[in-house]
Amino acid sequence: MRVTWVIPCFNEAKRLDPSQVESLVAESGVSVVLVDDGSKDETLSLLEAIAARSHGRVRALGLPKNVGKAEAVRAGLRAAMPSADVVGYADADFATPPHELLRLTGEMRRRGVQAVLGSRVALAGRDIHRSPMRHYLGRAFGTVASWMLSVVIYDTQCGAKLFKVGPHLEAALDEPFGSRWVFDVELLGRLLAGAPGLAPLGSGDIVEVPLEAWKDVGGSKLKLSAMAKVPFELAQVARRLETRRRRALS
Repeated sequence: MRVTWVIPCFNEAKRLDPSQVESLVAESGVSVVLVDDGSKDETLSLLEAIAARSHGRVRALGLPKNVGKAEAVRAGLRAAMPSADVVGYADADFATPPHELLRLTGEMRRRGVQAVLGSRVALAGRDIHRSPMRHYLGRAFGTVASWMLSVVIYDTQCGAKLFKVGPHLEAALDEPFGSRWVFDVELLGRLLAGAPGLAPLGSGDIVEVPLEAWKDVGGSKLKLSAMAKVPFELAQVARRLETRRRRALS
């Protein structure tokens, strides 16, 4: 099974650790697409340097202008799909460490589902470090998102997700996301909605896997001003998903 992880990067020249990327592609069958989202610093040069010494396991994709994380991820996934059986995305800070991303890859191989989602559940014996504020905001967000999707998903916003390449994913990525910050919900909603000629996915097609390690890394691009827009973005996503469901049934 060929797996490609997409890692969106914006002004990450000082934060992206090349050794983490190298650890990820050391696994047989795993490759990476590093997407530079129109950075103002030397990020693209760094990504190209990592790719140049990767023996073809890493590809650098430079976007001409900043389009936001949602569209950077979509561009990376679409670029990866022709040569992969499974594609996914993870954050450039590697809050989800490479060994956990590879564990999710193994779960995808074993379960054969349409999607595997990492989930930040602070269970006993697990190394999950998340600020209390982000935890409680995440729980409130997750409750609303699960209601919107009609599927209980504990952690829609964890930045570690894998998807089976096929008609459902192709249809879900057929048009730009309308949200910069809650695109995870929009992507899952598109998969669950189906498309003309494609049956909607069910809850059994998507599996959440509790992570064993995750660390809240400083330097997040999500600022308080952006967080204030999240309820408005969620409302917009809900309207777009309802339109998509109607279109799928027509």
